[in-house]
Amino acid sequence: MKIKSWLAKPFALYIHKQIRKSMGTALADQQDLFTHLIKIGSKTEFGKEHHFNEIKTYEDYVQQVPIRDYEGFKPFIEKIKEGKHNILWKGTPIYLAKTSGTTSGAKYIPITKDSIGNHIDTARNALLCYMAETGNSAFANGKMIFLSGSPVLERIGGIPTGRLSGIVNHHIPHYLRTNQLPTYETNCIEDWEQKLDKIVEETIHKNMTLISGIPPWMQMYFDRLKEKSGKSVGELFPQFSVMVQGGVNFEPYKAKLMQSIGRKVDVIELFPASEGFFAFQDTQLAEGMLLNTNSGIFYEFIPVDELQNEKPTRLMLKDVKVDVNYALIISSNAGLWAYNIGDTIKFVNINPYRIIVTGRTKHFISAFGEHVISEEVESAILKAAAKENIAIREFTVAPMIKQDTGKSYHEWFVEFENMPTDLICFAQDIDDNLRHKNSYYNDLVSGNILERLKITPIRHNGFVDYMKSIGKLGGQNKVPRLSNNRQIADELTQFAAS
Repeated sequence: MKIKSWLAKPFALYIHKQIRKSMGTALADQQDLFTHLIKIGSKTEFGKEHHFNEIKTYEDYVQQVPIRDYEGFKPFIEKIKEGKHNILWKGTPIYLAKTSGTTSGAKYIPITKDSIGNHIDTARNALLCYMAETGNSAFANGKMIFLSGSPVLERIGGIPTGRLSGIVNHHIPHYLRTNQLPTYETNCIEDWEQKLDKIVEETIHKNMTLISGIPPWMQMYFDRLKEKSGKSVGELFPQFSVMVQGGVNFEPYKAKLMQSIGRKVDVIELFPASEGFFAFQDTQLAEGMLLNTNSGIFYEFIPVDELQNEKPTRLMLKDVKVDVNYALIISSNAGLWAYNIGDTIKFVNINPYRIIVTGRTKHFISAFGEHVISEEVESAILKAAAKENIAIREFTVAPMIKQDTGKSYHEWFVEFENMPTDLICFAQDIDDNLRHKNSYYNDLVSGNILERLKITPIRHNGFVDYMKSIGKLGGQNKVPRLSNNRQIADELTQFAAS
């Protein structure tokens, strides 16, 4: 046994024991954290504006602090970017995480001295829990790759600013630096395809044991490796045993990734974002990811169907129920207060609190009142694909609204690894599955208001070429599963299969 894996084992057992202990104190930890956040926040400009000194209970907080998204925080963020102190949290952030916005262009999310540990320690804890449970620590001796954004940081208001993955890269422990690939110079390459070719060159002859990234970009990496070597990933890297992934639902990508590897490897799922590291897979034996309840983030949950209400129901962790879709709201030691991060989750267990990510609050189709969400379309296509042994590389869905002749319908843009023998029957299978999942959609189809869905096949690598055409290839970017308009759909038509 080599030294790193040998040293990691007792530490893994210790951390695993601490995390198991925290499962039983989740509610108390959340209450203590709430009290601490309000105490610190009361000295900030935001806290004074919202009378934090008068907040004694959670109910007080609900009355004083409304739910906001990034647009609501933007005036405070602009002050931070000007170099002002004590705006959202004490002092100034140590970083600003730059991430893609929708209505406001780039977003700048504060990371403070108090919150940076949440980002660093959670990824570590996921690996240590895996080690403790499975006994597999050998991967710590090999090479590990983290497909991430550039670590090059600019300064805004004197604050280092860049992609979250690039920021985290600066905090990889020294003892893992010799294991880490690609090199710093390669990680700094902005052009994704140029970077990918260099990553393949640097890793193809190495003893890769752990590979981490967003599934579609890991798939591109695997495809390039096979093109270059003619071998499966599992043949190239016989010691490769752990894949770490997050950012999108893994299931639509799982079959193709495993096919590319050529054998089974263990998978660890993470739920990180610029706003915080919310959950991680703590066990290979249960569904979902363990909610990070003692890591600087206080959680609230709003039932998704109330999100557009003027005064939606806001729930603490103690009030949640299994199998209900919630919008995730956070208050944190990064200085975010009742912040709607834009993700929806569902609890699959409340003892301990384990979740799955079900979609984005802005990624849905309700052009006709159906309110179809990501979880439903992913389930519908995966069930149909499994029935016919069809592999899906990527897909997205948009409404087709007919103004003059014919009925409207949902248009699915699908890139197949292998085409169905009968595309119309395959589309009907998906439609039946979706109707079973969503009663509103079923009513619209059975009432002849909507036609059944139609599929537009996308050519091989069409989604990659689309992402390249809009300057979002690689990194943390991903294709939305659903859009309530035709912006993406109309651009994708030029990538349709002939």
